[in-house]
Amino acid sequence: MRISIALIVVAALTRLLPHPDNFAPIGAMGLFAAAYMGHRWAAFAVPFVALFVSDLILNNAIYSQYFDGFVFVTSWWIYAAFALVILLGLGLLHGQKISPLRVGGVSILGSLLFFTVTNLSVWLESGMYPRSSEGLLLCFTAALPFLDNTILGDLFFSAVLFGVYEWTKDKNWVAAPTA
Repeated sequence: MRISIALIVVAALTRLLPHPDNFAPIGAMGLFAAAYMGHRWAAFAVPFVALFVSDLILNNAIYSQYFDGFVFVTSWWIYAAFALVILLGLGLLHGQKISPLRVGGVSILGSLLFFTVTNLSVWLESGMYPRSSEGLLLCFTAALPFLDNTILGDLFFSAVLFGVYEWTKDKNWVAAPTA
């Protein structure tokens, strides 16, 4: 489990490096934890702590000019979407045979789930769009340019996390996860 935790921490730290908008490891961290953490509580705790700590650094050091004072959480919707991605991973990856096709498919589903929840929150809370079906359509249409990078980031980071883990497992550097 130590290698799983280390990979999630390293993935979270990559959020601090310059990167294209939405090309981030968030979904991949959740799916990876769901697949390989031996206990369900750890599948939530480890990636949530990594996300929270990286958010604290991002919001209060790198992007501090956008906030008034110290920021703990910018949006609870992001954390709710993250939890749903982990639940998706627990349902479709935990205890299953891991293959590139399965991971890729679940990664895309996770990206779409995260996109839907977070953009629904923008429509509901930002006041930028009318609370109507037209406003919802406008909100999601405006967000579409960010979807490509979300999917590409989740696929890339999933490939790295799952690939490195499987490679180390093949080298007998880690034990297989326990249920």
